[in-house]
Amino acid sequence: MKKTILVFGLLILALLLLFQFSKYAVISGDLNSEFAIAIIAIVFFFVGVYLNKRSLQKQNTSSENINHKKIKDLDISKREYEVLLGISEGLSNKEIGEKLFVSESTIKTHVSNLLSKLNAKRRTQALQIAKNFNII
Repeated sequence: MKKTILVFGLLILALLLLFQFSKYAVISGDLNSEFAIAIIAIVFFFVGVYLNKRSLQKQNTSSENINHKKIKDLDISKREYEVLLGISEGLSNKEIGEKLFVSESTIKTHVSNLLSKLNAKRRTQALQIAKNFNII
């Protein structure tokens, strides 16, 4: 967490310095405002690409450690597993239903089945059990 705060702090500082430099360059007449805006846009573009790549790498590394045998042993269907992943993302039943193109009552049924298969009383408890089993 400290590393993330430090990185974003340095990023904000770098952008602030870039803005100040561009403002100075435009005022002194060395640089047109269009070029300053273009440089800032290019910097933001590359920062966005970098952050997107970094977030995608984290998702790929976590999927390698999933215990597929335990999922099969618990008799969790593919759709129930998708619902469990939606719960782990913090989505509501309605949001999961919209994401999977099914009704909210269907999601409630899948959640109920998941709770019984994982021997959990609440969604949060089901997530903790699933993490302990390395299935999410």
